[in-house]
Amino acid sequence: MLEEFSRVYAKIDLDAISKNVENMYNSLPRNTKMMAVVKADGYGFGAVPVARMLQDNSYIWGFATATAEEAFELRENGVSKPILVLGYTFPYAYERMLRENIRPAVFRYDMLKHLSERVKKRRAQGGKEVFRVHIAVDCGMSRIGIRPDVDGENFIKTALSTEGIEVEGIFTHFARADEADLSNAHARYKEFDEFVTKIQKELDYNIPIVHCSNSASIIDMPEAHMDMVRCGVTMYGMWPSDQVSRDKIEIKPVLSMYSHISYIKDIPENTPVSYGGTFVSDRRMRVATIPVGYADGYPRSLSGGRGYVLIHGEKARILGRVCMDQFMVDVTGIPNAKEGDEVILIGKPHTSFGEYGSEAITIEELGDISGRMNYEFACDINHRVPRLYAKDGKIFRSYEI
Repeated sequence: MLEEFSRVYAKIDLDAISKNVENMYNSLPRNTKMMAVVKADGYGFGAVPVARMLQDNSYIWGFATATAEEAFELRENGVSKPILVLGYTFPYAYERMLRENIRPAVFRYDMLKHLSERVKKRRAQGGKEVFRVHIAVDCGMSRIGIRPDVDGENFIKTALSTEGIEVEGIFTHFARADEADLSNAHARYKEFDEFVTKIQKELDYNIPIVHCSNSASIIDMPEAHMDMVRCGVTMYGMWPSDQVSRDKIEIKPVLSMYSHISYIKDIPENTPVSYGGTFVSDRRMRVATIPVGYADGYPRSLSGGRGYVLIHGEKARILGRVCMDQFMVDVTGIPNAKEGDEVILIGKPHTSFGEYGSEAITIEELGDISGRMNYEFACDINHRVPRLYAKDGKIFRSYEI
């Protein structure tokens, strides 16, 4: 199977994802639910195979996406557990969301009106559906959500009295839970908790699912676990930041990325390499071409020797600029390198998915070098890079999971 992916492929370790989720779950109180965040195509790793694998876990309540289209894709591929769309959903999507029991995040009065109208229309046709919604509260992001004040309380009152609307949840999102100094996050949690407690008492209504914890606060803010947590970046083997504790929960890397040398050439002194001639050899050199470029999501900002790959377990620095579809590396110090040899772009050397060697390239390291955070790096690896999935010692394509 691997031969047809010689140009480039990404390996997604589903067993590592499963273990990361389990490790996070084991840190929670037993009555706290867990939502798996699979937005942005599962942070670039594949929302459908990840959700398919996780939906049989009894402790996974459901999934979160950023858009209605992401939720529809999950439904089309057999994902039946609850799905919450964390971002704004436009009215064109409401009819299908209602039919497929997809939860919108609500925070605008016109959303309540339009959602209710869809329910009334369905009921006139004999349907019995309701819109289960989660109210978004803005505690410091200034992005979406009602404010935790009197106006916000009035919005919740309206939501509770709107026909066809069932307030299933209420949530906020921390802007600074991944910092060493958690004073801001603690203040925002207190603000959210006090607001929810106040409205539930005044309105005499217990909102079933109150949630605020992201990956960072799952690790470092156990008091904020509440009714449910949303596990995102750590599920995919990446750390929220370098300031988050790494000794409380074990997180296994999930992503590796591989290519093969397409060409090797010897160049003399004073030979330019790649666009613009930004690198010129100062000696006789051996140069290998790798058939991957920024059109695959491999950052152009790794140009100029900032980035490197592993060949035969040795570092090979990038020479000159990364091109759209190719880049060049220095293999002068790797005399046994030859055309067709494996190139590790992310991860460590391996044989048939069994890994060996001490050198490794982490997505955090490449993110730092390229000026991107690890989340962004993963999301930018596009669909020109095939994904292969490792599970129980076997290799699968996405549709086989």
